[in-house]
Amino acid sequence: MIRVLTGFSTRHPWKVITLWILLGIGLTVLSQPLMYRVTESQIGGFLPDTYDSAAALKTAEEKFGVKPDANSVTMLVKRSDGKPLGAADQRRARAIAAGLGQQRVTMPKVADEPDFLTEDYSQTPRIGAGKEAPHGAFVLFQVGLSGNSIDPGLQSVFREFRDSAARAYEKEGLRSGFTGGLADTVDSADAEKTTGMVASILTVGLILLLNVLVFRSLAAALLPLVAVSLVGGAAGGAVVGAALLTGIRLDPSTPSLISVVLLGIGIDYFLFLLFRFRERLRAQPGRNARDVAGEVTGRVGSAITSAALTIVAAFATLGLAGFGQFRVLGPAIAVSVLVMLLASLTFMPALLAVTGRRMFWPSRALKRTPREGSAARFGDLITRRPVAVTMGAVALLGALAAGTIGMRMDFGTGSGSSDTPAAATAAEISRALPAGVSDPTGVYVTSGNGDALDRRGVDSLVQALRRTEGVGQVGRAVFDKTGDAARIDLYLEADSQSRRARDLVTGPVRDTVGRNTPAGAEAHVGGTAAIFADVSAAVSRDLRLVFPVAAALIAVILLVLLRSLLAPAVLMISVGLGFAATLGASTLFFQHLRGEPGVDFTLPLVLFLFVVALGTDYNILMSDRIREEMERPGPARPAVARAVRHTAPAVATAGLVLAGSFGSLAVNPSQSTQQIGFATALGILLSAFVLSIALVPALAALLGRRLWWPVRPDRSARRGQRPSEPGARHGEAGHPEHLAPHDRIGMS
Repeated sequence: MIRVLTGFSTRHPWKVITLWILLGIGLTVLSQPLMYRVTESQIGGFLPDTYDSAAALKTAEEKFGVKPDANSVTMLVKRSDGKPLGAADQRRARAIAAGLGQQRVTMPKVADEPDFLTEDYSQTPRIGAGKEAPHGAFVLFQVGLSGNSIDPGLQSVFREFRDSAARAYEKEGLRSGFTGGLADTVDSADAEKTTGMVASILTVGLILLLNVLVFRSLAAALLPLVAVSLVGGAAGGAVVGAALLTGIRLDPSTPSLISVVLLGIGIDYFLFLLFRFRERLRAQPGRNARDVAGEVTGRVGSAITSAALTIVAAFATLGLAGFGQFRVLGPAIAVSVLVMLLASLTFMPALLAVTGRRMFWPSRALKRTPREGSAARFGDLITRRPVAVTMGAVALLGALAAGTIGMRMDFGTGSGSSDTPAAATAAEISRALPAGVSDPTGVYVTSGNGDALDRRGVDSLVQALRRTEGVGQVGRAVFDKTGDAARIDLYLEADSQSRRARDLVTGPVRDTVGRNTPAGAEAHVGGTAAIFADVSAAVSRDLRLVFPVAAALIAVILLVLLRSLLAPAVLMISVGLGFAATLGASTLFFQHLRGEPGVDFTLPLVLFLFVVALGTDYNILMSDRIREEMERPGPARPAVARAVRHTAPAVATAGLVLAGSFGSLAVNPSQSTQQIGFATALGILLSAFVLSIALVPALAALLGRRLWWPVRPDRSARRGQRPSEPGARHGEAGHPEHLAPHDRIGMS
């Protein structure tokens, strides 16, 4: 199947290229505006109904008409001169708020987007009654807007409302400020625009620079980037289309993660093909370049397919997760990687067939045999000192892994930026009112049989909550129209996104609710702190499930690919060390050095999937070439040295490209995104340089052909052609290049 795809693509390259260009451009145009229609911006929507906070959300929707896409923003109003609000000031503030609550906010039109693809978020905001701060410092209003908070359309509606409110209050000598929810999201998005653009430019610049330095060619530097961008658009469209057809809601981080993953692995796969294509063109200068492209892509395609399926298998296991954010992220990335794999077997071979030797213009590298470089010298060092290299690599990884001792999970959702207008408004509020006033914790009480609630019992619950540790204020119970449900708002003394707020909710608050719920009634605790407390429990469960299942699937793929029992065990142990080292180093840096509350709650799972799956990719490429070299007659250690010489440059370049792609996330203002970017980039570098280039070859040198037990490569070599037999060809370094069907070709 692989050879059929690559063969057709190299025989009919222009048809394949045209098809991918049309798919890439068309699906990119369609998927960008539609992406926001298939995303779920409320993290509570990803929790199973069995969790307490999810039940609270359901009650809020059914009994109190809270829309699933409701966004609550806190609006602060105070005097422009900083003096306390007088009675007249407060009346004007409330009158203006009432007027704003009757004005429809029209969403600005986007010139380049057709109307049928754009959702219109024009609406009249819902504004609640004002809440006065002590000593008349300010008055707070809750503003409700409906829609997807990450959709630029809704964000533009909020900006229109914010500007309109600022103008209205300024005329009366008052000032307005906004914080919480949508306000935080918009301010963070505005703050990230420049940073994100700079990071993208630097990432693209790094990829171009590395390719130019390695291949000395403009085409080899630009074409992979253009091709991967087109394929990325097609993959994004495939994910959006699948979500629309199935009704699945995607996590807001999915688009950015897909683009980073595809940029990294797409460039990697193109690099693997380019290195091998260049090697064969050097070895066979008189052969037709299109034929070489067909041979190389057909034989390299098996290794790329195995590497891609490893990633697909790892991420597909997230479909077993109970937490919906993981359950949709995994399959979405798996679909995207499958699209990139299809492109690697069709689009990229077609580009090689069309460009041929012009791919490496103006470099003259094809006309000369390259000198032995650092990769060859390092390969010789590994074969001379395999014990020392193994011990050094294990010692380094073990020292970093020790950083996991005392690791804590951080479930904060803040942007990490303290200099935005929303952050300043939140700090201003917290100086006069409980920290959780702009994001209350809600207790929802319902009668078990549909009868009216016992109001005295509900009042008793309110009184008990007022005496609860960590609760600053408790609002009056609000009943629904039929009287069979009640909502009680709590204002915690801790920020709703902090660890202390989660501890208060899971401890004193839920204990008080459990002891004081009216007889025959049910009560559930909701709100941000409660949601993230339940997310913590869901993630812990998923980690215990996904880790072993993903590891088992990867092990099975390695068994099938390497046809060995010992080699997969060696590779799995090495990537396990790499994962532990990366997590430990991240804990040391963020938790102990920078003093952050802990590592982001998604980091262990994201690292496991990316570092183990992508790290296994590099190990597959190296071990595949080691096996190929060992299939030739001769001692095992020189075979390892040759494999390192040919494969290390490709692995090193690919690792730097992929690490640079993920590293671009480390400049994001969001602390969680910073951690994921930094840790994943570090994990990729460790996988490429410590595991694939050093540890795995050193272990192969120590074990020799026993690494491939029970089917040793020298047995298959005896079934193939000997170097002296007719038909045997010689590579650039004078080594026989067997062309028998059973040969396995790695990367160089």
